[in-house]
Amino acid sequence: MSIEVEFKNIDGMNGLERALKRAGDIVGAVVLLIVLSPVFLYIYIRQKLTNPGPAIYSQERIGKGGKPFSIYKFRTMVVDAEKDGTPQLEQVDDPRLTEFGRVLRKRHLDELPQIWNVLIGDMSFVGYRPERQFFIDKIMEQNPDYQLLYQTCPGVTSMATITNGYTDTMEKMLKRLDMDLDYLKNRSLVLDMKIISKTLFNI
Repeated sequence: MSIEVEFKNIDGMNGLERALKRAGDIVGAVVLLIVLSPVFLYIYIRQKLTNPGPAIYSQERIGKGGKPFSIYKFRTMVVDAEKDGTPQLEQVDDPRLTEFGRVLRKRHLDELPQIWNVLIGDMSFVGYRPERQFFIDKIMEQNPDYQLLYQTCPGVTSMATITNGYTDTMEKMLKRLDMDLDYLKNRSLVLDMKIISKTLFNI
């Protein structure tokens, strides 16, 4: 179910910049899907050979306008990672990770299927990391300004993702929110290029 959200506009980009950003996302996604197709194929085959269950999984996240969408990732955890039905935060050394999943997670290769999310417009290459409604509700109990992020598409990477690491605590989630709001207020095409460069360097 969609969430109706009202907010003040604090987006640092103007209409032209947003259009250029979207065009860059489309071109970049098409190029990367073609160039990285052998990597996709290798990961997919190895997943199927070493781990039972699907190689790629989808999960509902909340994106632009507070609307839910399906995010795609290469599976890094055992199939019944949340068998009790309660959402759990991911951690760096999570015991639920498979052996190959640890390799994918270490280099963030599990995020590659999100290039498809970028292509179809659910996400951008740069933007806040989308969360599940369960955790958004908890964050908004502490800081309701989270809803300001709904002005834009969530992203594959961000400055908060690079510097804050895995958000395995509420403290980290709130710190990430502060950084994401700062990005929203000051974002530009130049800043996006810097974030993408830092991301590639870290990987």
